[in-house]
Amino acid sequence: MNISGGNLPAMSSSGQGGEVYTAALSKKQQLADGATALALIEGAAQSTSAQSPAQSVTATLGNNINVYV
Repeated sequence: MNISGGNLPAMSSSGQGGEVYTAALSKKQQLADGATALALIEGAAQSTSAQSPAQSVTATLGNNINVYV
């Protein structure tokens, strides 16, 4: 059994490993952003449907205006 690095693919530049690492981090960030966006959308939909209707204002509110001359 011969173990050598001759069969490994050669990298074209020293930055190629960094590019792969950056792409992997970018993908993870995009997945996290997508999950956050979905959670916000679901939360907004739940709070909208769970809101109670506004309480009615009494009929006399605003009918009496104090004016001093």
